[in-house]
Amino acid sequence: MDVSYVNPFIQATIDCFKTMITDKISPLAPTLKRQPFSCYSISGIIGLSGEAQGSISLGFPMPVAVKVVSDMLKTPIKETDPDLPDAIGEIANIIAGNAKRELSKFNLSISLPNVIIGKNHSLAGEGGAPTILVPFSSGSGDFMMEISLKTK
Repeated sequence: MDVSYVNPFIQATIDCFKTMITDKISPLAPTLKRQPFSCYSISGIIGLSGEAQGSISLGFPMPVAVKVVSDMLKTPIKETDPDLPDAIGEIANIIAGNAKRELSKFNLSISLPNVIIGKNHSLAGEGGAPTILVPFSSGSGDFMMEISLKTK
């Protein structure tokens, strides 16, 4: 995977958090995903198809997800709030949609968001494509983006 394909996702994440969550975030150094895999409490995943295939996911520790969504909705929520998975999926959807515009040469389509909830779950990468991990630091806490994109 060409590392330049990662930049649209990083910028889309920064822009999303700036406008929707009003939280300043900073990307840290991207790395290639290797074992042991990162573990999360809640993840929003968007599939990518077209002239490239793959996925983008955002993985959060539960306290960070609760804080991010509370800030987004401008009201406190709890782990059990049904708005939590919906909002995490919507954040992933917005980021994928904005990055898709910058990757127009691939004629990407994005799937509906899937959200996984469960302590210490890990995500498997797209078969045959490397996965790039992009950690983010924010005022709400740290979280991780995983990007896997296989071009033809």
